[in-house]
Amino acid sequence: MNENRLVTRVCVCVCVCVISDLIPEFDGVDVSSPNCVVIGDAADNFSYQNLNEAFRVLIGLEKPLLFSLGQGRYYKETDGLKLDVGVFMKALEYACDVQAQVVGKPSAEFFQTVLSDMKLQPHEVVMIGDDLLNDIGGAQRCGMKGLQVRTGKYRPSDEQHPSVRADAYVDDLAAAVNAILTDH
Repeated sequence: MNENRLVTRVCVCVCVCVISDLIPEFDGVDVSSPNCVVIGDAADNFSYQNLNEAFRVLIGLEKPLLFSLGQGRYYKETDGLKLDVGVFMKALEYACDVQAQVVGKPSAEFFQTVLSDMKLQPHEVVMIGDDLLNDIGGAQRCGMKGLQVRTGKYRPSDEQHPSVRADAYVDDLAAAVNAILTDH
């Protein structure tokens, strides 16, 4: 999905704080005098300096616009858990008294765009993920089934969550595929 579609419809100039691999998605978008901030999984590009730059842009705008390419709290890398974009989104929301528009998971628009791009209906799709709230919860709110794998950032407490419950919990991706094939 190309989150840039929404951003370029709304923003004239952008302050971008994303992972280096996503920077080309914003080629041709003016960044000289930003009227909004876009944050995403910036990994090593997240620094106090970059976050403070985003803060200064937002706090200096009469009508600040903050777009977040996701809302995750943390994710897992080979060297362990790391803070995800949602943490920094919440910090900017609080500091600037602004509500971010989430254009990645778990937003309904994200899942609906993917379904539309794939020309599929929600009942034809199963979301497999390790994030109960963003992968599974987001998909279920759009009418899809969600299978949570017990890998990555999965925690045993996910299976007792008070408001989001996966349609099934499986040990890994292979087990998820087997569960889907068995169900059909």
